[in-house]
Amino acid sequence: MQLDDLTSRFSGTREDQGKAIFSTLFIAGNKLQTLFDSHIPELSLKQFMLLSMVRQSKEPLTFTQLGSLLGCSRQNIKKLADVLEKKGFITLRQSPRDTRAMCICPTGKADEYFQKDFSRYREELRHLFEVYDDGEVETLFRLLSRLYAGIENLERRTLDGKK
Repeated sequence: MQLDDLTSRFSGTREDQGKAIFSTLFIAGNKLQTLFDSHIPELSLKQFMLLSMVRQSKEPLTFTQLGSLLGCSRQNIKKLADVLEKKGFITLRQSPRDTRAMCICPTGKADEYFQKDFSRYREELRHLFEVYDDGEVETLFRLLSRLYAGIENLERRTLDGKK
C-alpha cells in the first residue's frame, strides 16, 4: 500500500480523515527523525531539538519545563541531557528558583555548533518546505498551531478520565 492509497481510502468522513491525519503525523514524524538523524552531524534530531530549545530560552529551563515544551517526560530530557553533557554541548546547574531542580545551560561548543553546522539543518528545512507556496506554509503553520489545542484537549480528557 502506498501513502496515496491510504489517503484516498480515508478521505470519506471526518472520522476517517482524523484517522488519516493522525497516521500521517506519526509516519511523518518517523520519516523526519530518520532523515535528520542521518543528516545532522554529531547529534540526533531529539538531541538537536533539546539543544535548540535550550539556546532559544532567555533563562535556564529545568528538565520538567523542557519536557513540557518538547512533549516528553522529564526522564527522557535527562537522558538526552546526559548525552549532550558528555559531548560538551551543555552543562547542568542547580535551578536558581528551585534548589531541587536542575537546569540545562548551553556551552560555547553549542554556540559554535549552531554557527558552523546549523546552516546544513537550515538547508534541509528549506528543501522540506520548498514544495509549498508562501500561503500554504502560512496555512500549515496556523493549522499545526491549532493542533496543539487538540492535543491539550485530549490531555485534559485523559486526565479527567483518570480521576
